[in-house]
Amino acid sequence: MFFFPFLNHCPCMLMFLLFTLFFTSTEAYDPLDPNGNITITWDVVSLTSDGYVAVVTINNFQQYRHITAPGWFVGWSWVEKEIIWAVVGGEATDQGDCSEFTETFPHCCKKDPTIIDLHPGTPYNKQFANCCKGGVLRTWAQDPPNAVAAFQVSVGRAGNNKTAIIAPQNFTLKTPGPGYTCNQPKIAELTEFTSPNERRVTEAILTWKVTCTYSQFLVQKPPNCCVSLSSFYSENIVPCPNCSCACQDNSFQSGSCIDSSNSSNLASIVNSPGEKGVEPLVECTRHMCPIKVHWHIKYNYYEYWRVKITVFNFNYRKNYSDWNVVVQHPNFDKLTQIFSYNYKSLAPYGSTNDTVMLWGVKFFNDVLMQAGPNGNVQSELLFRKNKSSFSFRSGWGFPEKIYFNGDECSMPPPDAYPRLPNGCSTQEVSLLALMMTSFILLLLCTYA
Repeated sequence: MFFFPFLNHCPCMLMFLLFTLFFTSTEAYDPLDPNGNITITWDVVSLTSDGYVAVVTINNFQQYRHITAPGWFVGWSWVEKEIIWAVVGGEATDQGDCSEFTETFPHCCKKDPTIIDLHPGTPYNKQFANCCKGGVLRTWAQDPPNAVAAFQVSVGRAGNNKTAIIAPQNFTLKTPGPGYTCNQPKIAELTEFTSPNERRVTEAILTWKVTCTYSQFLVQKPPNCCVSLSSFYSENIVPCPNCSCACQDNSFQSGSCIDSSNSSNLASIVNSPGEKGVEPLVECTRHMCPIKVHWHIKYNYYEYWRVKITVFNFNYRKNYSDWNVVVQHPNFDKLTQIFSYNYKSLAPYGSTNDTVMLWGVKFFNDVLMQAGPNGNVQSELLFRKNKSSFSFRSGWGFPEKIYFNGDECSMPPPDAYPRLPNGCSTQEVSLLALMMTSFILLLLCTYA
């Protein structure tokens, strides 16, 4: 340690500096979804007189994080003087300066084009397989067929042979919220394409893959949801922490919430033809979150215990389509039955099954409606007890973490959790006491 002799006594600091200096990867790591990413595949499928035709496919391999409206934006930078003659199944957001062309104008002449998806109902001659979903990508766990998007791009000024083609660089993936970083394209195994009649298979001429990963650290936004708690053994309902998502007196939130008790004002806003989903309009609460997840310990049986989970939407301007909730709790390895929700174990730590993903049943409650009488979805979970670990003490019955649509929710502080009453820990004890009392009364009546 010639330059930094103090590091001889600080090995941890040395490791930190080495990590900072030499770790250059832009990939992020999600402990709940370690293999989750969005992969962009660039397949050159045919050559033209001055370039090539490529199929660009976007696969959302994330388990619980989807892309909502207004959808994805995919961009890149050309290495040479490439242009885009045409796009099928998508369109460039900006044509750029194409003034040097006098007869046929390219679709896009920008050095750094950005492509967006088309909307449902696009004419058939402009569609491409897996296109036209408004940029919305579902999660891989919930809806694999709709977790993929694709478009076809005709590239000019790119050479007319395989060796002259250069992969685009500096890919970007933009969504309604920031957070995705993409690596540089890497040569991959050639993609195979099957004909519609499934009788012929063709290969791409060249294939590159780009991996985009999500980082909550890059987003650095306030929570979008909060958690409240209650239990049968306590009269106290633990609310969401104050100002979980914002505060009513925050200047940024000024005028952006509405008092639900003012029925006339509420009706005029709910029924107004204003743009839905643009600017959030939430109910005025102490937490100011558009989403609240409530966990209620409902019953305690001899071998089972039951939980009711409810998701509330306080946003009067947004429906949450294909929503999902991810919950961490140590007893999920004993989940026996679930009502009116779909369920999948994420098992991010291999054999340890303490993380599950919950989402609504298609055409029943897969859409969480905007705030109002129908602005909630609920279900109940039935757990078998693990006698070696089960307890209601010290908040064990409540979740460790909850996520809504990929965003971590604000939890109440542990010291505020509902507490067991003194001298009585569960309903089982109460039932046993009742049985003992009945037995004593029976004896008294017998020998009276």
